[in-house]
Amino acid sequence: MRRVLITGGSRGIGHAIAFLLRESGNYEVLSPSRDQLDLLNVSSVRAYLSQCPDLDALVNVAGINILGKIENIDETAASNMCQTNLLAPLWLIRGVVDGMRRRGGGRIVNFSSIWGVRSKEYRTLYSMTKFGLTGMTKALARELGPDGILINAVAPGYVNTEMTRENVPPAEQVRLCAEIPLRRMAEPSEIAKLVRFLISVENSYITGQSIVIDGGFLA
Repeated sequence: MRRVLITGGSRGIGHAIAFLLRESGNYEVLSPSRDQLDLLNVSSVRAYLSQCPDLDALVNVAGINILGKIENIDETAASNMCQTNLLAPLWLIRGVVDGMRRRGGGRIVNFSSIWGVRSKEYRTLYSMTKFGLTGMTKALARELGPDGILINAVAPGYVNTEMTRENVPPAEQVRLCAEIPLRRMAEPSEIAKLVRFLISVENSYITGQSIVIDGGFLA
């Protein structure tokens, strides 16, 4: 069985990925709770990795999104966004690549966003981290490719998750869906299927990419 670590696996897209991989019977899925792995705490990340077995794949799904006007951005929000969305994936990748080399290679998927391809008002911090994540992905694809480690970013558009339903009023959801060529949000399972391919041995040549999956929203 291939061993994969998924952050943010308790809900939304992360939960859908963990479910799909477990259901396949081909993966041993590690999906730590926040008590086990606190991405805001560098010591927690280091402690978890010290006990983590060698991996075939890492999927960095967990992230936060703090909206606000530039004059309202404070140091705590900026620090938390950078640590959770950008630095924690970096430290996790740094911690697992040696094990992947020992297993003959590996696959890494980072979660960006359509707001890491273009941006929108009040998303300064979010886009800052997601554009940065894409840059990290591209740089590491070149560095880790000779070791047989393929790394890509997935950039979803609007996804029908609990968080979306909490943050976007029903009337706004209708308006947004009208702007998507497929006239609906993605289901988490659709994002999960893309990730399943990217971390599988079937993906033998895709690396360094930021793959948009948005129903044509950015087309």
